[in-house]
Amino acid sequence: MIIVTGGTGFIGSNLVAALEERGADEIVICDVLGTEEKWRNIAKREIRDIVHPDRLFDYLERHVDDVDVIFHMGAISSTTERDADLIAQTNIVLSRRLWKWAGNNKKRFIYASSASTYGDGKQGFADEQEIEALAKLKPLNAYGWSKHVFDRRVARVLSDGKEPVPAQWAGLKFFNVYGPNEYHKEDHMSVICKLYPQIAAGASAKLFKSHSKDYENGGQLRDFIYVKDCVNIMLWLYDNKDVNGLFNVGTGKAQSFKELAEAGFKAVGKEPKISYIDMPETLREKYQYFTQADMDKLRNAGYKDAFMDLEAGVKDYVTNYMATEDPYR
Repeated sequence: MIIVTGGTGFIGSNLVAALEERGADEIVICDVLGTEEKWRNIAKREIRDIVHPDRLFDYLERHVDDVDVIFHMGAISSTTERDADLIAQTNIVLSRRLWKWAGNNKKRFIYASSASTYGDGKQGFADEQEIEALAKLKPLNAYGWSKHVFDRRVARVLSDGKEPVPAQWAGLKFFNVYGPNEYHKEDHMSVICKLYPQIAAGASAKLFKSHSKDYENGGQLRDFIYVKDCVNIMLWLYDNKDVNGLFNVGTGKAQSFKELAEAGFKAVGKEPKISYIDMPETLREKYQYFTQADMDKLRNAGYKDAFMDLEAGVKDYVTNYMATEDPYR
């Protein structure tokens, strides 16, 4: 049995799709469906059960002998969420309880961290998991802070050796992920998902102006990674039970928002038209102008697959999903 928390969300639902495609037939999703359209993300999937988070631990106890691995993708992932109590309960307390359960029962545990833990990037983007290295990072928002708290707690537990550790553990610092099944995220969708309607309509793609003298308009840089590559890394970890650690999940190559928009225009066969708008003042002090994952650690652990480049990833996303009648994976 494979448990996927956040299994109706963006990355989680893509993982569920890939697991089913490779033959897994005992998939259990833990999530809150609410009144959104997240159910559409799993409408094509065959699953064993859907469990509300409030009943997750009762479910785990009833099926303790059946559980193989927990993919913990569930989280409050909004970087602008202001309710720190909600973030703490969901991203820290629940994660801590699941870690303890996996450790006590010798189960495998793979969880979502975030590149937002790196803050403004001044400390670099190396996925070090030592206590001293983690203590230097300064996230810029409550979401990043919550993920960082859990990463640090994992490091402390491993260092102290005072409590059981999961049979396998991996934390994944996702960088700028884009791809199908993110439509429910609204303001927090990837930039290419927001730009596509403008591009398809023949309008100008609107990007934020730069408010840094070091970057031209549209020149802000991100490590954009296609969700299918993220899933491939998780499947590789699932197949390699002896690999443990805190790993970056990016491509290792930063590209500009202008390049992203141009890839969108190319995917629909149109000449680029890009305009620039002022960035909201509330974002300016917390804005990252550059992110680029250091991928050496994952490569040294044995991951060999190439990552889809930005142009190819955007083309797949646009032509096989967003431009179709059924955009869901």
